[in-house]
Parts: sequence; structure tokens; C-alpha cells
Amino acid sequence: MPTPATRAASRYSLDAARLLGQLIRRARLERRITAAQLAERAGLSRSLVQRIEKGDPRCSIGAVFEAAAVVGVRLFDADTSALGSAIRANADVLTLLPRAVRAPRPEAKDDF
Repeated sequence: MPTPATRAASRYSLDAARLLGQLIRRARLERRITAAQLAERAGLSRSLVQRIEKGDPRCSIGAVFEAAAVVGVRLFDADTSALGSAIRANADVLTLLPRAVRAPRPEAKDDF
């Protein structure tokens, strides 16, 4: 099987993935949960949990969020009701914005 093309990632996103992985690993160890137990509870493979904890940016965001939720790592520093409120507020703003953004057309230079 061919190796998938590597996608360039910014230093910020790599550091954020590494930090989130460390937070998940720390919470797992503090709760005395093995990687295999976390994988089973989150519906993931053990190798994927290990990659998440190492901060691999190629892991799916859904898998990372599920692993974080299982071990109690709070995302966005909000509880369930605060997340719901933020989602509704953003949905209200998004209804006021255009559905798509197009690149502006280059201005025609018709000065002869």
C-alpha cells in the first residue's frame, strides 16, 4: 500500500495536538485506566489511543474528542449546557453571514 501524502501542519497545531495528547494520557493515568481499557470504552483501537496520546495530528478529531471525554478532559473549558449555548449562539450568527465566500474577481484594466 502506498504511503499517504504528508500534510503540512503549523507549529501551533502540532503543539496543540501534543498538549491534548498529554492531557488525555495524564488523565488516563491519574484514573488508573490502561490504554486498552480507554480504547474499549471509547470504541477505538489501542494503537489509535497510543497515537492520540503521542499527539499525532493525523488522528481523527472525533476519536480524539471521544478519548478526551472518556477520561474527563474538558474541551473548550465548558460543560454540556455551556457548549449547547455556544452552539446555538454561533448558529444564530452563521444564519446572518453569507453561505459561501467567493474570491473577488480581478478588476479589469481597461485604461488604454
